[in-house]
Order: sequence, then structure tokens, then C-alpha cells
Amino acid sequence: MHNGVMHSNASGTDLVVVLEHLVTLIRQVSTAGGLSTAASSALNRLGRDGPHRLTELAHAQGVSQPGMTQLVTRMEREGLVRRTANRGDRRGVVVEATDAGLDLLRRRRAERADALQHLLDRLDPQDQAAIAAALPALARLVEARASD
Repeated sequence: MHNGVMHSNASGTDLVVVLEHLVTLIRQVSTAGGLSTAASSALNRLGRDGPHRLTELAHAQGVSQPGMTQLVTRMEREGLVRRTANRGDRRGVVVEATDAGLDLLRRRRAERADALQHLLDRLDPQDQAAIAAALPALARLVEARASD
């Protein structure tokens, strides 16, 4: 990689470096709701994948169950999620995004999209086309990982 541009023989390391910078940029422009990174990530998962048992959500997010319980309690106080009894197992708790939580996700996504579109508009047409052409391959990369 030279000057931030990936070459056709780019390595996983090159991709990681670019994606780390992109993730940092996205986090910086996502200010709606004032969510922490952990809260944003958990809410995104619930919005994308639907309700989760609290233990599953903690595992999926790579945090302890007590840590997730604290996070969900804060998000519940803010009206972003709700806990309900698991229909199949009354002892279990299911966490789901509320309408307010889903609305916040939409606003945050719009913030990100607007900021990225502004940056994309500053690129030359060849770079814009290269990014557009790479999106399907990046989506397949994510899908391949999800199917593991």
C-alpha cells in the first residue's frame, strides 16, 4: 500500500490498515444518541439480527454476561432496548431493540452515509468506481466469515 492506495496484490494486512482507519472515521461521525462503542455495537447487532438471549448477546459481543447485563440496563433506561421473558424458557431473558433504538440506528447510519458520501464525492471517478466495484467482494468476504 502506498499513500493509502491498495494494489491488486494487497495483503490482509493492507486491508486491515485501511479498514481500521475507516472504522475510526465512521465512529467519529456517528454522534447521534451519544452511544458508546459497546452500546452502538450491541444495538447494531440487535437491529440487524433481531432479539437475542442476554447470554448469546454477551458471547456475540465478546463481553462478560455481567458486563452485558450492565450495558443492557443502561440502554433499557434510555429506551433503546427492552428485556422480555424468553417464550421457550421463562428463566431466560431476551433483549430486543425498541422502535426508539431502531430509529437511532437509522439516524446513525444516515450520519455515516452522509459523511462517507461527502468524502466519496471528493474522489476522482476512477477511485469512486474502484470502491463501488469492491463492495460486492467485500460483502462476500463478510458472508464467508458469517457462514463459518
